[in-house]
Amino acid sequence: MTAIQKKPDNAIAHLSPADIEELGRSLDAIREQVVGSRGADDAAYIRKVIDVQRKLELTSRAVLLFSLFPPAWLAGTTGLSIAKILENMEIGHNILHGQWDWMRDPKIHSTTWEWDNATPADMWKHSHNELHHAYTNVLGKDNDLGYGIMRVDEDQRWSPFYLGQPLYNFLNACFFQYGIAAYDLEIGKYLKGRKEKVAFKGQVTKVLNKVKKHALRDYVLHPLLSGPSALTTLGANATANLVRNLWTHSIIMCGHFPEGVETFEKTSIVGETRGEWYLRQMLGAANIDGGAAMHMMSGNLSFQIEHHLFPDLPSNRYAEIAPQVQALFEKYELSYVSGSFPKQLASAWHKVFRLALPNDFLAKTAASVTDLPVRAAGKAA
Repeated sequence: MTAIQKKPDNAIAHLSPADIEELGRSLDAIREQVVGSRGADDAAYIRKVIDVQRKLELTSRAVLLFSLFPPAWLAGTTGLSIAKILENMEIGHNILHGQWDWMRDPKIHSTTWEWDNATPADMWKHSHNELHHAYTNVLGKDNDLGYGIMRVDEDQRWSPFYLGQPLYNFLNACFFQYGIAAYDLEIGKYLKGRKEKVAFKGQVTKVLNKVKKHALRDYVLHPLLSGPSALTTLGANATANLVRNLWTHSIIMCGHFPEGVETFEKTSIVGETRGEWYLRQMLGAANIDGGAAMHMMSGNLSFQIEHHLFPDLPSNRYAEIAPQVQALFEKYELSYVSGSFPKQLASAWHKVFRLALPNDFLAKTAASVTDLPVRAAGKAA
Protein backbone atom coordinates (compact mmCIF):
# COMPACT_ATOMS: atom_id res chain seq x y z
CA MET A 1 0.00 0.00 0.00
CA THR A 2 1.34 3.41 -0.98
CA ALA A 3 1.69 6.49 1.20
CA ILE A 4 -0.91 8.47 -0.72
CA GLN A 5 -3.51 5.81 0.03
CA LYS A 6 -3.26 6.51 3.77
CA LYS A 7 -5.21 9.79 3.63
CA PRO A 8 -7.73 9.90 6.48
CA ASP A 9 -10.75 10.35 4.18
CA ASN A 10 -9.93 7.12 2.30
CA ALA A 11 -11.06 8.76 -0.94
CA ILE A 12 -8.87 6.32 -2.87
CA ALA A 13 -8.78 3.37 -0.49
CA HIS A 14 -10.64 1.30 -3.09
CA LEU A 15 -7.72 1.57 -5.52
CA SER A 16 -4.97 -1.03 -5.52
CA PRO A 17 -1.38 -0.23 -6.52
CA ALA A 18 -2.10 -2.03 -9.79
CA ASP A 19 -5.14 0.20 -10.40
CA ILE A 20 -3.07 3.32 -9.88
CA GLU A 21 -0.35 2.23 -12.27
CA GLU A 22 -2.95 1.21 -14.87
CA LEU A 23 -4.46 4.70 -14.48
CA GLY A 24 -1.02 6.19 -15.07
CA ARG A 25 -0.56 4.19 -18.26
CA SER A 26 -3.95 5.36 -19.55
CA LEU A 27 -2.98 8.99 -18.92
CA ASP A 28 0.40 8.44 -20.58
CA ALA A 29 -1.49 7.21 -23.64
CA ILE A 30 -3.62 10.38 -23.73
CA ARG A 31 -0.47 12.46 -23.49
CA GLU A 32 1.22 10.60 -26.33
CA GLN A 33 -1.90 11.01 -28.46
CA VAL A 34 -1.64 14.82 -28.17
CA VAL A 35 2.15 14.96 -28.52
CA GLY A 36 1.95 12.94 -31.72
CA SER A 37 -0.71 15.18 -33.25
CA ARG A 38 0.71 18.64 -32.49
CA GLY A 39 1.10 20.62 -35.66
CA ALA A 40 0.30 23.61 -37.84
CA ASP A 41 -3.16 24.24 -36.38
CA ASP A 42 -1.74 24.48 -32.85
CA ALA A 43 1.06 26.80 -33.97
CA ALA A 44 -1.44 28.99 -35.82
CA TYR A 45 -3.57 29.16 -32.69
CA ILE A 46 -0.92 30.58 -30.37
CA ARG A 47 0.38 32.98 -33.01
CA LYS A 48 -3.13 34.30 -33.58
CA VAL A 49 -3.73 34.76 -29.84
CA ILE A 50 -0.47 36.70 -29.49
CA ASP A 51 -1.34 38.86 -32.52
CA VAL A 52 -4.85 39.62 -31.21
CA GLN A 53 -3.54 40.42 -27.74
CA ARG A 54 -0.91 42.84 -29.02
CA LYS A 55 -3.33 44.63 -31.32
CA LEU A 56 -5.91 44.86 -28.54
CA GLU A 57 -3.38 46.35 -26.13
CA LEU A 58 -2.08 48.85 -28.70
CA THR A 59 -5.61 49.91 -29.68
CA SER A 60 -6.72 50.23 -26.06
CA ARG A 61 -3.73 52.39 -25.16
CA ALA A 62 -4.44 54.58 -28.20
CA VAL A 63 -8.06 55.02 -27.11
CA LEU A 64 -6.89 55.93 -23.62
CA LEU A 65 -5.06 58.94 -25.03
CA PHE A 66 -8.55 60.44 -24.97
CA SER A 67 -9.58 58.92 -21.63
CA LEU A 68 -10.82 62.30 -20.41
CA PHE A 69 -14.01 61.35 -22.24
CA PRO A 70 -15.94 58.63 -20.30
CA PRO A 71 -16.74 56.40 -23.33
CA ALA A 72 -13.04 56.35 -24.28
CA TRP A 73 -12.05 55.62 -20.67
CA LEU A 74 -14.49 52.72 -20.43
CA ALA A 75 -13.58 51.22 -23.82
CA GLY A 76 -9.85 51.65 -23.30
CA THR A 77 -9.86 50.29 -19.75
CA THR A 78 -11.95 47.27 -20.74
CA GLY A 79 -9.71 46.48 -23.69
CA LEU A 80 -6.50 46.95 -21.71
CA SER A 81 -7.82 44.74 -18.89
CA ILE A 82 -8.63 41.95 -21.35
CA ALA A 83 -5.26 42.36 -23.08
CA LYS A 84 -3.39 42.09 -19.77
CA ILE A 85 -5.38 39.00 -18.78
CA LEU A 86 -4.69 37.32 -22.12
CA GLU A 87 -0.99 38.13 -21.89
CA ASN A 88 -0.68 36.65 -18.41
CA MET A 89 -3.02 33.67 -18.68
CA GLU A 90 -3.27 32.19 -22.18
CA ILE A 91 0.07 33.49 -23.44
CA GLY A 92 2.70 34.06 -20.73
CA HIS A 93 1.70 31.32 -18.29
CA ASN A 94 1.46 28.68 -21.01
CA ILE A 95 4.56 29.68 -22.97
CA LEU A 96 6.60 29.60 -19.76
CA HIS A 97 5.34 26.07 -19.17
CA GLY A 98 7.07 25.07 -22.40
CA GLN A 99 3.77 24.28 -24.11
CA TRP A 100 4.99 25.72 -27.40
CA ASP A 101 8.71 24.85 -27.24
CA TRP A 102 8.13 22.06 -29.79
CA MET A 103 7.59 24.77 -32.44
CA ARG A 104 11.28 25.75 -32.09
CA ASP A 105 10.31 29.39 -32.54
CA PRO A 106 12.80 31.48 -30.52
CA LYS A 107 10.19 34.23 -30.14
CA ILE A 108 7.63 31.89 -28.53
CA HIS A 109 9.83 29.77 -26.30
CA SER A 110 9.98 29.20 -22.56
CA THR A 111 13.67 30.12 -22.46
CA THR A 112 13.25 33.53 -24.13
CA TRP A 113 9.77 34.78 -23.21
CA GLU A 114 9.45 37.55 -20.62
CA TRP A 115 5.97 38.41 -19.49
CA ASP A 116 4.07 41.43 -18.18
CA ASN A 117 4.32 40.44 -14.54
CA ALA A 118 6.31 41.61 -11.52
CA THR A 119 8.02 38.22 -11.24
CA PRO A 120 10.87 37.64 -13.71
CA ALA A 121 10.16 34.61 -15.90
CA ASP A 122 13.07 32.50 -14.62
CA MET A 123 12.06 32.95 -10.98
CA TRP A 124 8.43 32.12 -11.73
CA LYS A 125 9.38 28.99 -13.68
CA HIS A 126 11.30 27.74 -10.65
CA SER A 127 8.56 28.36 -8.09
CA HIS A 128 5.68 27.35 -10.36
CA ASN A 129 6.94 24.70 -12.78
CA GLU A 130 9.56 23.07 -10.57
CA LEU A 131 7.86 23.40 -7.16
CA HIS A 132 4.11 23.92 -7.49
CA HIS A 133 3.57 21.36 -10.24
CA ALA A 134 5.92 18.84 -8.66
CA TYR A 135 4.42 19.21 -5.16
CA THR A 136 0.81 20.06 -5.99
CA ASN A 137 -1.17 20.70 -2.80
CA VAL A 138 1.49 19.18 -0.54
CA LEU A 139 1.41 21.11 2.72
CA GLY A 140 4.77 22.74 3.43
CA LYS A 141 6.11 22.04 -0.07
CA ASP A 142 3.69 23.83 -2.42
CA ASN A 143 3.97 27.62 -1.91
CA ASP A 144 0.86 28.18 -4.06
CA LEU A 145 -1.18 26.36 -1.42
CA GLY A 146 -2.31 29.24 0.79
CA TYR A 147 0.51 31.50 -0.45
CA GLY A 148 2.19 31.03 2.93
CA ILE A 149 -0.42 33.21 4.67
CA MET A 150 -3.50 31.01 4.90
CA ARG A 151 -4.69 27.85 6.57
CA VAL A 152 -6.01 25.59 3.83
CA ASP A 153 -6.57 22.25 5.57
CA GLU A 154 -8.28 21.10 8.76
CA ASP A 155 -5.13 19.22 9.77
CA GLN A 156 -3.10 22.44 9.88
CA ARG A 157 -2.80 23.71 13.45
CA TRP A 158 -5.02 26.75 13.98
CA SER A 159 -3.72 29.98 15.51
CA PRO A 160 -5.34 33.41 16.01
CA PHE A 161 -3.27 34.69 13.08
CA TYR A 162 -5.60 32.86 10.71
CA LEU A 163 -8.60 34.90 11.83
CA GLY A 164 -7.39 37.56 9.40
CA GLN A 165 -6.97 35.28 6.40
CA PRO A 166 -10.07 36.53 4.53
CA LEU A 167 -8.48 39.99 4.62
CA TYR A 168 -5.04 38.64 3.73
CA ASN A 169 -6.52 36.80 0.79
CA PHE A 170 -8.42 39.85 -0.46
CA LEU A 171 -5.33 42.05 -0.29
CA ASN A 172 -3.31 39.36 -2.01
CA ALA A 173 -5.91 39.30 -4.79
CA CYS A 174 -5.71 43.08 -5.30
CA PHE A 175 -1.91 43.06 -5.50
CA PHE A 176 -1.55 39.53 -6.80
CA GLN A 177 1.41 39.98 -9.13
CA TYR A 178 3.42 41.53 -6.29
CA GLY A 179 2.35 38.81 -3.86
CA ILE A 180 3.56 36.20 -6.33
CA ALA A 181 6.85 38.06 -6.72
CA ALA A 182 7.27 38.18 -2.93
CA TYR A 183 7.00 34.45 -2.39
CA ASP A 184 8.92 33.67 -5.56
CA LEU A 185 11.74 35.47 -3.75
CA GLU A 186 11.42 32.86 -0.97
CA ILE A 187 11.78 35.53 1.69
CA GLY A 188 11.02 33.07 4.50
CA LYS A 189 13.73 30.74 3.29
CA TYR A 190 16.20 33.64 3.23
CA LEU A 191 15.27 34.79 6.75
CA LYS A 192 15.86 31.26 8.03
CA GLY A 193 19.35 31.28 6.56
CA ARG A 194 18.57 28.68 3.91
CA LYS A 195 19.21 30.99 0.96
CA GLU A 196 22.45 32.73 0.11
CA LYS A 197 22.48 36.49 0.64
CA VAL A 198 24.11 37.27 -2.70
CA ALA A 199 21.58 35.20 -4.66
CA PHE A 200 18.67 36.71 -2.72
CA LYS A 201 19.83 40.29 -3.28
CA GLY A 202 20.30 39.57 -6.98
CA GLN A 203 16.72 38.33 -7.25
CA VAL A 204 15.38 41.32 -5.31
CA THR A 205 17.15 43.62 -7.75
CA LYS A 206 15.62 41.79 -10.72
CA VAL A 207 12.12 42.06 -9.27
CA LEU A 208 12.51 45.75 -8.42
CA ASN A 209 13.81 46.47 -11.92
CA LYS A 210 10.74 44.81 -13.45
CA VAL A 211 8.38 46.64 -11.10
CA LYS A 212 10.10 49.92 -11.92
CA LYS A 213 9.90 49.29 -15.66
CA HIS A 214 6.19 48.46 -15.56
CA ALA A 215 5.40 51.36 -13.23
CA LEU A 216 7.16 53.81 -15.54
CA ARG A 217 5.21 52.48 -18.50
CA ASP A 218 1.74 52.34 -16.91
CA TYR A 219 1.92 55.18 -14.41
CA VAL A 220 4.30 57.70 -16.00
CA LEU A 221 4.91 57.30 -19.75
CA HIS A 222 1.41 56.49 -21.01
CA PRO A 223 -0.32 59.04 -18.77
CA LEU A 224 2.12 61.74 -19.92
CA LEU A 225 1.47 60.83 -23.55
CA SER A 226 -2.22 61.42 -22.89
CA GLY A 227 -1.65 65.10 -22.14
CA PRO A 228 -4.90 66.54 -20.70
CA SER A 229 -6.10 62.95 -20.11
CA ALA A 230 -3.06 62.08 -17.97
CA LEU A 231 -4.91 61.53 -14.68
CA THR A 232 -7.73 59.53 -16.23
CA THR A 233 -5.24 57.39 -18.17
CA LEU A 234 -3.33 56.80 -14.95
CA GLY A 235 -6.58 55.64 -13.34
CA ALA A 236 -7.38 53.45 -16.32
CA ASN A 237 -4.01 51.69 -16.16
CA ALA A 238 -4.34 51.16 -12.42
CA THR A 239 -7.84 49.76 -12.94
CA ALA A 240 -6.67 47.39 -15.69
CA ASN A 241 -3.89 46.07 -13.45
CA LEU A 242 -6.35 45.61 -10.58
CA VAL A 243 -8.83 43.76 -12.81
CA ARG A 244 -6.05 41.51 -14.11
CA ASN A 245 -4.88 40.75 -10.56
CA LEU A 246 -8.37 39.99 -9.24
CA TRP A 247 -9.23 37.79 -12.22
CA THR A 248 -5.96 35.83 -12.13
CA HIS A 249 -6.24 35.28 -8.38
CA SER A 250 -9.86 34.14 -8.76
CA ILE A 251 -9.04 31.63 -11.50
CA ILE A 252 -6.25 30.15 -9.42
CA MET A 253 -8.49 30.02 -6.36
CA CYS A 254 -11.08 28.10 -8.40
CA GLY A 255 -8.42 25.63 -9.53
CA HIS A 256 -7.06 24.53 -6.15
CA PHE A 257 -9.19 25.82 -3.27
CA PRO A 258 -12.83 24.70 -3.70
CA GLU A 259 -14.37 22.23 -1.28
CA GLY A 260 -13.66 18.70 -2.44
CA VAL A 261 -10.07 19.37 -3.54
CA GLU A 262 -7.55 17.30 -1.59
CA THR A 263 -4.37 18.38 0.20
CA PHE A 264 -1.49 16.08 1.12
CA GLU A 265 1.11 15.61 3.84
CA LYS A 266 4.82 15.66 3.00
CA THR A 267 5.12 11.97 3.87
CA SER A 268 2.47 11.08 1.28
CA ILE A 269 4.84 11.65 -1.64
CA VAL A 270 7.79 9.61 -0.39
CA GLY A 271 8.61 7.05 -3.08
CA GLU A 272 5.81 8.36 -5.28
CA THR A 273 5.39 6.52 -8.59
CA ARG A 274 4.34 8.04 -11.91
CA GLY A 275 0.80 6.73 -11.41
CA GLU A 276 0.61 8.17 -7.89
CA TRP A 277 1.84 11.56 -9.14
CA TYR A 278 -0.94 11.55 -11.73
CA LEU A 279 -3.46 10.60 -9.06
CA ARG A 280 -2.37 13.47 -6.81
CA GLN A 281 -2.85 15.93 -9.66
CA MET A 282 -6.35 14.58 -10.23
CA LEU A 283 -7.31 14.90 -6.57
CA GLY A 284 -5.59 18.26 -6.04
CA ALA A 285 -7.26 20.31 -8.78
CA ALA A 286 -10.71 21.49 -9.86
CA ASN A 287 -12.22 22.68 -13.14
CA ILE A 288 -14.49 25.57 -14.12
CA ASP A 289 -17.43 24.90 -16.43
CA GLY A 290 -17.92 27.40 -19.23
CA GLY A 291 -17.69 28.22 -22.90
CA ALA A 292 -14.93 29.32 -25.23
CA ALA A 293 -14.63 32.80 -23.70
CA MET A 294 -14.13 31.42 -20.18
CA HIS A 295 -11.53 28.94 -21.39
CA MET A 296 -9.62 31.61 -23.30
CA MET A 297 -9.71 34.21 -20.51
CA SER A 298 -8.61 31.65 -17.93
CA GLY A 299 -5.65 30.58 -20.05
CA ASN A 300 -7.54 27.26 -20.30
CA LEU A 301 -6.94 26.85 -16.56
CA SER A 302 -10.67 26.23 -16.48
CA PHE A 303 -9.28 22.77 -17.31
CA GLN A 304 -7.04 22.87 -14.26
CA ILE A 305 -7.21 19.10 -13.80
CA GLU A 306 -6.03 18.45 -17.35
CA HIS A 307 -3.41 21.18 -17.03
CA HIS A 308 -1.94 19.61 -13.92
CA LEU A 309 -1.86 16.21 -15.53
CA PHE A 310 -0.18 17.57 -18.66
CA PRO A 311 1.27 21.03 -17.91
CA ASP A 312 3.43 21.15 -21.04
CA LEU A 313 0.74 20.21 -23.59
CA PRO A 314 -0.74 23.04 -25.71
CA SER A 315 -3.54 24.70 -23.76
CA ASN A 316 -5.91 24.67 -26.75
CA ARG A 317 -5.97 20.85 -26.58
CA TYR A 318 -7.28 20.54 -23.01
CA ALA A 319 -10.94 20.79 -24.09
CA GLU A 320 -10.33 17.90 -26.50
CA ILE A 321 -8.92 15.51 -23.88
CA ALA A 322 -11.14 16.55 -20.95
CA PRO A 323 -13.87 13.95 -21.76
CA GLN A 324 -11.23 11.19 -21.83
CA VAL A 325 -9.86 12.33 -18.47
CA GLN A 326 -13.34 12.54 -16.97
CA ALA A 327 -14.07 9.02 -18.20
CA LEU A 328 -11.04 7.80 -16.22
CA PHE A 329 -12.37 9.56 -13.10
CA GLU A 330 -15.62 7.65 -13.53
CA LYS A 331 -13.88 4.35 -14.25
CA TYR A 332 -11.81 4.57 -11.08
CA GLU A 333 -14.64 6.07 -8.99
CA LEU A 334 -12.90 9.38 -8.30
CA SER A 335 -14.52 12.76 -7.82
CA TYR A 336 -14.11 15.12 -10.81
CA VAL A 337 -14.54 18.49 -9.06
CA SER A 338 -16.03 20.96 -11.52
CA GLY A 339 -18.59 23.77 -11.47
CA SER A 340 -19.48 27.19 -12.78
CA PHE A 341 -17.16 30.11 -12.06
CA PRO A 342 -19.50 31.65 -9.41
CA LYS A 343 -19.93 28.26 -7.74
CA GLN A 344 -16.23 27.43 -7.62
CA LEU A 345 -15.24 30.91 -6.47
CA ALA A 346 -17.87 30.92 -3.73
CA SER A 347 -16.73 27.47 -2.61
CA ALA A 348 -13.09 28.58 -2.46
CA TRP A 349 -13.91 31.70 -0.45
CA HIS A 350 -16.15 29.65 1.83
CA LYS A 351 -13.15 27.49 2.64
CA VAL A 352 -11.02 30.58 3.32
CA PHE A 353 -13.57 31.83 5.87
CA ARG A 354 -14.26 28.39 7.32
CA LEU A 355 -10.61 27.55 7.96
CA ALA A 356 -9.95 30.99 9.45
CA LEU A 357 -11.75 29.58 12.49
CA PRO A 358 -10.88 26.55 14.63
CA ASN A 359 -12.19 23.23 13.33
CA ASP A 360 -15.94 22.77 13.82
CA PHE A 361 -16.25 26.18 15.50
CA LEU A 362 -19.31 27.17 13.48
CA ALA A 363 -20.99 23.80 14.02
CA LYS A 364 -20.39 23.95 17.78
CA THR A 365 -21.63 27.53 17.95
CA ALA A 366 -24.79 26.65 16.03
CA ALA A 367 -25.43 23.68 18.32
CA SER A 368 -25.02 25.85 21.43
CA VAL A 369 -27.41 28.48 20.12
CA THR A 370 -29.98 25.81 19.26
CA ASP A 371 -29.74 24.36 22.77
CA LEU A 372 -30.15 27.67 24.60
CA PRO A 373 -33.98 27.94 24.51
CA VAL A 374 -34.31 24.34 25.70
CA ARG A 375 -32.02 24.97 28.69
CA ALA A 376 -33.86 28.20 29.52
CA ALA A 377 -37.20 26.46 29.38
CA GLY A 378 -35.93 23.74 31.67
CA LYS A 379 -34.71 26.24 34.25
CA ALA A 380 -38.00 28.14 34.16
CA ALA A 381 -39.96 24.97 34.77
